[in-house]
Amino acid sequence: MRHADPNGNGPPPQSTGQPTAPLAPDLNLLRTFLAVYRSGSFTAAAKLLGLSQPTVTTQIRALERQTGREMFERLPRGVAPTAVAHDLVARVAAPLDALAAATGQHTATNEQAAPVHLAGPAELLCTLVLPALAPLTAEGVRLRVSMDLTDPLLEELRAGRHDLVIATARPRGRTLTAFPLMDEEFVLVAAPSWADRLTPRLAAVGPAALHTVPLVTYAEDLPIARRYWRHVFGTRLSCRAAVTVPDLRGVRAAVVAGAGYTVLPRYLCLEELASGTLVALYEPEDPPINTGYLVQRPGTPGNPDVIQVRDLLLQAGRTW
Repeated sequence: MRHADPNGNGPPPQSTGQPTAPLAPDLNLLRTFLAVYRSGSFTAAAKLLGLSQPTVTTQIRALERQTGREMFERLPRGVAPTAVAHDLVARVAAPLDALAAATGQHTATNEQAAPVHLAGPAELLCTLVLPALAPLTAEGVRLRVSMDLTDPLLEELRAGRHDLVIATARPRGRTLTAFPLMDEEFVLVAAPSWADRLTPRLAAVGPAALHTVPLVTYAEDLPIARRYWRHVFGTRLSCRAAVTVPDLRGVRAAVVAGAGYTVLPRYLCLEELASGTLVALYEPEDPPINTGYLVQRPGTPGNPDVIQVRDLLLQAGRTW
């Protein structure tokens, strides 16, 4: 009886006339796949694994044959993961890393990897992103986090000051690569003391009910509130902010305390809405949505930890 070799190069199994499920790739193929994915090239993965480059190529081809899917796009320098590879690494990376740790081995990561420089809006980083990355930092991935508005952060990314930037808008041009990360829904809120008076009036006369109420926002030009007014009420917001705080968490705290009303991303006030310390003043059928993006420079990052952070965030973003 003949057997296929571990790399998938042996003869195919004889047909029994019964339908068969696809073969599950063996651990060696998956380890090699993870090394290529994290290092960005067959050659770099071969060095990390102590294999020859032709062996790595053979194993990746075997994995692609077994799965019936292309894992990597071959580039002039290195490779780029396909969507299938992104999906596979989300399912196998953590179990392979756990198995390696349990057996005293190391997966294909660089123990001396440089810190990952991550930047984005302060509220999103502190509320969702850093908690999602806790498993990686517990495993030794180092992070250096910066907080600012999208436009200056994207310029700094182009200049090489960051590895990854969470942007509130898709960058223009082809100098950066953007992955959709999450959709944030905006909600018009106030404390119960204001909501009891405003909600009936808002339903009756529309946004004019808010003209005499203090508006709390994070910038003088009222970007979130103006967008909400255009999208929901089909009119221009014509008022000034009573309070400006350059951090939406501060805006939230002021409104919870009764300072007035504001527009917040729903993720940032879920607990307050659930507890009743904030009340949604209006629930439109089509609320404003903004898509956030995870942005990097084109090509495969030289630091494998950047890839780990990127992929974990893209996976976490599906649940936000």
